[in-house]
Amino acid sequence: MFLAWNEIRRNKLRFFLITGVLMLVAYLVFFLSGLATGLQTLNREAVDRWDADAIVLTDEADKSLAQSIMLREKEDNLKADQIAPIGQLNAIANNKDEKQNISLFAIESDSFIMPEVLEGKAFKNKFEVIASETLKSEGFTIGDRVKLSGSDDDLTIVGFIASARFNVAPVLYTDFDTFYSIKYGETSETNNTKLNGFIVQSNDVNAITTDSELEAIPIESFIEKLPGYSEQNMTLNFMIYFLLIISAVIVAIFLYVLTVQKINIFGVMKAQGISSAYLARSVVAQTFILAFVGVAIGLGLALLTGMFLPDAVPVTFDLPILLTYGAIFVIVAILGSLFSVRTIVKIDPLKAIGG
Repeated sequence: MFLAWNEIRRNKLRFFLITGVLMLVAYLVFFLSGLATGLQTLNREAVDRWDADAIVLTDEADKSLAQSIMLREKEDNLKADQIAPIGQLNAIANNKDEKQNISLFAIESDSFIMPEVLEGKAFKNKFEVIASETLKSEGFTIGDRVKLSGSDDDLTIVGFIASARFNVAPVLYTDFDTFYSIKYGETSETNNTKLNGFIVQSNDVNAITTDSELEAIPIESFIEKLPGYSEQNMTLNFMIYFLLIISAVIVAIFLYVLTVQKINIFGVMKAQGISSAYLARSVVAQTFILAFVGVAIGLGLALLTGMFLPDAVPVTFDLPILLTYGAIFVIVAILGSLFSVRTIVKIDPLKAIGG
């Protein structure tokens, strides 16, 4: 460590440039991690707030809530600690000449998935809804009358709940009577026993139903099947993994060049009795210092950037994930330095000093 630190002090500009490059790569890794977490939240926020273990859909729906249609009487075939029927449809909400994609959920006000109302009141009458607070930034307020695409009925916002989005769209919650009128219109009376699924809490997902037409899906599996969710996460994660590999290559190249430039010095040191192991530890320690400083600055800049980003940018920083990536970054950088260590071990003192 002594040799590593003193060399850094004597060659500040050289090592500053290496640290700067590592800092930029680390910053990009952290920012992409925040973007990946933010986009995940946009897709699954409402589902996470249900605090459920599974969702029951029709077997032919391919784990899609919108494609699952069943009769309410199917609840008789379910066995779970808590069961909450749910209806869902996607629509465009028109409010004050503004249009916003939304996801409308029909639930029972006494079910366990009923969200806490933070502002206003819960829905009690037909055509009343409570809305995700994210709609406030789009100009929605309590008392607004909202019309959904494909329906002539007006919905009245009576309250706001904590931020809740499903597959990116902000959520509105209402009762089933309203849901049937919006979805089926004049024929609602003949469809008032239809819904999309059941949200359940159960310790044994496999024992929820024995109905061959129904499928009990663990919540995480359901989320993974949301349109674009897995593909989006896979793309961003691959970008992060490639950046980690690139950081190792950068470290390997920089340190190898520095090692080649100092072959004669290392040869003299070996001739004086300094072991290859000591020199190797010095290179590894040097890499650790550079990578750690680069990661720390990159993390600080990423968190600082997040404070100034507008709400429209879906970046959410999860500190445990960032620290994990930071640790991996340092380890990968150290692995990249092993190429230089191999070069040091192979140095022949006599040849290095021209003997």
